[in-house]
Amino acid sequence: MAFKIISFGTRENEISHFDALNKEGFELTYKAENLTHENIDLVKGFDGVLLRANNVADKQNLDQMAEWGIKYVFTRTVGYNHIDLEAAKANDQIVAYVPAYSPYAVADLAFGLGIMQNRNLAGAVANSQNSDFRPNPASFVPEFQNLTVGIVGTGKIGLAEAKLWKGVGSKVLGYDPFPKDGIEDILTYKSLEDLLKESDIVSLHVPYFKGTNDKFFAEKELKMMKSSAILVNTARAEITDEEAIIAAVKDGEIKGFATDVISNERAYFGQVKPEAAKDSASIMAQFQALYPKIVLTPHIGSYTENALDDMISISYANFKNAIEGNFENNFLVSPEA
Repeated sequence: MAFKIISFGTRENEISHFDALNKEGFELTYKAENLTHENIDLVKGFDGVLLRANNVADKQNLDQMAEWGIKYVFTRTVGYNHIDLEAAKANDQIVAYVPAYSPYAVADLAFGLGIMQNRNLAGAVANSQNSDFRPNPASFVPEFQNLTVGIVGTGKIGLAEAKLWKGVGSKVLGYDPFPKDGIEDILTYKSLEDLLKESDIVSLHVPYFKGTNDKFFAEKELKMMKSSAILVNTARAEITDEEAIIAAVKDGEIKGFATDVISNERAYFGQVKPEAAKDSASIMAQFQALYPKIVLTPHIGSYTENALDDMISISYANFKNAIEGNFENNFLVSPEA
């Protein structure tokens, strides 16, 4: 009998990739919606569950899965903070994630957002759409070869973005508590303070560790930046103080902000005109009110063909290894992993 997997948050154009890469003959059921408390009944009768970001795999849902005999709760994302590892461990459930995929997926987006906000492209396009064809002083900026770009977090994604900026002639600075050797031709490591003071664009590639680096980038760091600088976040919203960023943009302490992530994403992303968007006091509403100084994309950093194929292939390998009892590098077998 085929191993039955239900995949949540599966977009229509992704299904052909899932099917083409299914060399193990898993029986897949695809759901466009994310897993929530309200639709947990959908997992009943399956052997494994495959999630993505913004799916609910808290104690309540994991306990229900355990009651129905579901042992394998996997995510096809690098981040796994949407899964309660303590509850999974208590239920003897196996949790696996995707440790890496094409780093250029997120790097390309961060690079593009930096260019867009530095040059005020969103504002220029919006004005043109409204038949206002006057040049905006916000678009009068240094060319690439005169920009200094700061990469905060020089892992695979941060380094990939650094290479893109280096390729167009920009000066690239890097900050990382664990600096890498042999990349001196790509970037120059600086203290975080010096990087922020010198950079025209600051791009965040910091992993989120709940309870450890919440709001890592906040008022103190924003005040170190140039008033003409752009901040880009394609990592996690939790590493930033969003209210402080809004205040910094409003007060002209930084020129603008571009983000692919936002707090409480589940209430917005994947939906059209969600109910939560009506809350005028929400972070989302405040971001939208500051457009085009603040631009937001709906967590599409990993939304490329290359990254998707990597995520699917590794997820299938994770299922195969788990079924065969081969618990190797990709598995999270305890909350400490």
